[in-house]
Amino acid sequence: MIPDTERRSQPRQPIFAGVDTHKEIHVAAVIDPAGTVLGTRSFSTTRAGYRALLAWVRGHGDLIRIGIEGTGSYGAGLTRHLAKHDVVILEVDRPDRSDRRRKGKDDDLDAINAARAALHERRTTIPKSKDGAVEALRILRVARAQAVRERRNALQLLRMSIVAAPDEVRDQVRNLTRMQLIRHLAAWRPDISNTTDPVVAYRVALKSFGRRYLELTDEIADLDDLINPIVEALAPQLLERVGIGIEVAGQLLVTAGDNPDRMRSEAAFAMLCGVSPLPASSGMTQRHRLNRGGDRQANRALHLAVISRLRLDPRTKAYVAKKTAEGHSKMEIIRCLKRYLAREVYFLLNPGIEHITPNTKRPQIAA
Repeated sequence: MIPDTERRSQPRQPIFAGVDTHKEIHVAAVIDPAGTVLGTRSFSTTRAGYRALLAWVRGHGDLIRIGIEGTGSYGAGLTRHLAKHDVVILEVDRPDRSDRRRKGKDDDLDAINAARAALHERRTTIPKSKDGAVEALRILRVARAQAVRERRNALQLLRMSIVAAPDEVRDQVRNLTRMQLIRHLAAWRPDISNTTDPVVAYRVALKSFGRRYLELTDEIADLDDLINPIVEALAPQLLERVGIGIEVAGQLLVTAGDNPDRMRSEAAFAMLCGVSPLPASSGMTQRHRLNRGGDRQANRALHLAVISRLRLDPRTKAYVAKKTAEGHSKMEIIRCLKRYLAREVYFLLNPGIEHITPNTKRPQIAA
């Protein structure tokens, strides 16, 4: 029989873990370097459950990496807890559809697949840390975007209602500008003693739409007062560039996350933004196709910046003239400019990263 002191001195086997996340429970699996399953178990989605999960996993050996599905949604709390305990975390993409058709699907199988993905580092990415000012910026931008959508919907409903309103209502607001119309409607005091009358009902509804528009406008302004200082503090170097304002810089910060060093290269950032062309060659045909993946909001932000530069930046205008003379279409030129802008943004978000320019052998620090 091996004494306890000698057993404790023996090296523990390396292990890898995976977690299939859900709203109420997380299912964890542990495997060894050969891929053999050492165990699976379910844990509650509470702080006590997170502690129990980590203790259970480490009870099998030395944890090398853990793969988690949905680190930005159901797995966000577990990801933050594990990061505080210096665990190497990988975000695991959904399992391959062909594997699911062959092997079926349940929570244990998904956790085991996540563990094997972490073992082989296949279909994995480094997740956002979600523990800093960029995460605060992200959720404030989510609230603002929702308020903007609701305000637009309120305005559309208001205009459509006016089109179908009785003539005595339409005649009062026919020639007003947008803000005159909204303030005029918000100030109405309709007599609600007879709401079965269509005229009265229209007045009540239009007043509601007008007030809702003004309330949402105030809400957006309040959120802007919180968002703008955060962006100005986090990315003054972005705001100095032509075509990049608060909206574009804020979205690019959110795409990079609180740990932009997780993006290993500017090519990886371009792929994340969906602006890197994908090879689509076959036989004697050599071509690339448009990348429709990546973060579409980041792609939109780069597009807005490029459109602004087409009007404001002399260098961009010269580039467009050159490429147009070579026979390229406007959309092809815009795609090239978005790729160049992604490279520029990457080095602005990662100051001090060594960048070897094509014309020199000595590394230069990107400006």
